[in-house]
Amino acid sequence: MTSSAPFAAARAPRANPFQLIGRTVLAALREIGRIAVFWGRVLLACVTPTIYVREFLRQCLKIGFYSMPVVGLTAVFIGAALALNIYTGGSRFNAEQFVPNIVVLGISRELGPTLAGLMLAGRVSAGIAAEIGAMRVTEQIDALLTLSTKPERYLYAPRVLAAIITLPILVVVTDIIGVMGGYLVSVGSLNFNGDTYLRNTWQFVTNNDIVSGLIKAAVFGAIIALMGCYQGDRSKGGAGGVGRAATLAVVGAAVLILASNYVMTSIFVRIGL
Repeated sequence: MTSSAPFAAARAPRANPFQLIGRTVLAALREIGRIAVFWGRVLLACVTPTIYVREFLRQCLKIGFYSMPVVGLTAVFIGAALALNIYTGGSRFNAEQFVPNIVVLGISRELGPTLAGLMLAGRVSAGIAAEIGAMRVTEQIDALLTLSTKPERYLYAPRVLAAIITLPILVVVTDIIGVMGGYLVSVGSLNFNGDTYLRNTWQFVTNNDIVSGLIKAAVFGAIIALMGCYQGDRSKGGAGGVGRAATLAVVGAAVLILASNYVMTSIFVRIGL
């Protein structure tokens, strides 16, 4: 019996790589399906009554107003660094005069909404996931269900609506502060004329530039809140599970923001927006 043990071990079936790939793909598809169903339920709750107005206003304050310092500081340094880099590259082709044009275009179309979305993904999405995750592991969400209160209507919809509405407002603030950061560096360090800089900025930016950035901001806001709610709702295992939910919410929101930014940019380029 003992001598046949090595042969039995040798005859043990090896893991089929195609089975591993299949299991991975099926697991990914199951996760995508769960996310789609959850997002669908929450978005439906956002557009159907009843809306909890007090909770919605409280989330607007937490998501929007309290995020302004972080977004503002990010915008001013990004605008300043962008102006310096454009000036350095433009000086190689004697094209320094295009600094204000490219700064306002880059911030209003791409950097403003994307950076604001990424900053809120780190601050808001993690906060939502941790808050809802703590409610899940302490059975507070189960208590809501016993009181015939739907969590997607009372907890999730106000957060999603608040993020969708406040993030475009934050992006407008980001655009203004970012352009002014480029203005301060260009006038203070690069010897640009202040009036000429502002006039070129105002004449170059178009309504399409602003609108495309605001559309992106609304989509990013929905992604941030929905991912935080989803990961928080699925958290389990006590404090460790809440921490994992917050981490997954930030990573998932950041990846989806960058991916959706590319998709929307491609669509806007094709339709001329």
